[in-house]
Amino acid sequence: MAELSEVDAWLTALVANLQPAARKKMLHELAQEVRRNQQANIRLQRDPDGQAFTPRKVTARSKKGRIKRQMFSKLRTAKYLKASADSRIATVEFIGQVQKVARVHHYGLRDRVRPNGPTVKYDKRRLLGFNNKIKQYITDIVIVNLAG
Repeated sequence: MAELSEVDAWLTALVANLQPAARKKMLHELAQEVRRNQQANIRLQRDPDGQAFTPRKVTARSKKGRIKRQMFSKLRTAKYLKASADSRIATVEFIGQVQKVARVHHYGLRDRVRPNGPTVKYDKRRLLGFNNKIKQYITDIVIVNLAG
């Protein structure tokens, strides 16, 4: 995280020179690209570092071939994974009730499988985060916008 604070300080100084409208446009573009990257990682079932998600647990009820869709297929949609920006900040976040589901899986917490159901410890599956590709893209967009 120390590396992000260094990058943050550098970018803050450079971006402060842009007009608010140009800054908002740049931050919106960045947020959209970060969201696209996160959606692709979730679709490919891998964390931001490129490691594969821990597969689902095999239970007595499950049989080979019974899983009909990938994990988090709805979570990655634009309906639940929102990207927004204003002249100060860009955010990519899960909204509504899916925030809880995403948090439980992202940090590997305990939660109920269904209301009044058993409590289960979920494996850690990082849904959102930065990787070198995103850091490079952010740097490129800032340089292009500052250049004019």
